[in-house]
Amino acid sequence: MTHQQTSGKKTIAVNKRARFEYHIEDRLEAGLALEGWEVKALREGRVQFADSYVLLKEGEAFLFGCQINPLPTASTHFKPDPTRTRKLLLHRKEIDRLVGAVDRQGYTVIPTAMYWSRGKAKVEIGLAKGKRQHDKRKTEKDRDWERQKKRIMKRG
Repeated sequence: MTHQQTSGKKTIAVNKRARFEYHIEDRLEAGLALEGWEVKALREGRVQFADSYVLLKEGEAFLFGCQINPLPTASTHFKPDPTRTRKLLLHRKEIDRLVGAVDRQGYTVIPTAMYWSRGKAKVEIGLAKGKRQHDKRKTEKDRDWERQKKRIMKRG
């Protein structure tokens, strides 16, 4: 068994682009209000997560841009909306802290991962600041250097 399976968490999707585009400073776990067909689609891994973002409005948090594609066996009398806005379930204190950081300090709230925790779908959201172009270049350069180092070490 892998570490993820023993700790009770199984990854559904990871937003790799978030680490490239932002400096993530704090992370929170949020529940996700889903419909039945969405849960089934998530179990099959039918989610596109890269262009999604979190919007804080009227004391609530919502996940925008996350596309969950319905299974072909979804009900015929119900029309599923793959890109609907989904509510994030957070405690009042957590939402207030996020709102304060976004309003006062110029942070952005982005989803970084989606996973199962004790049978419930959870979203890891990050409090982040956008990277500038030179930061992105540095990240890419560091990644290339690590790759080259591994190649050199492998050759001996």
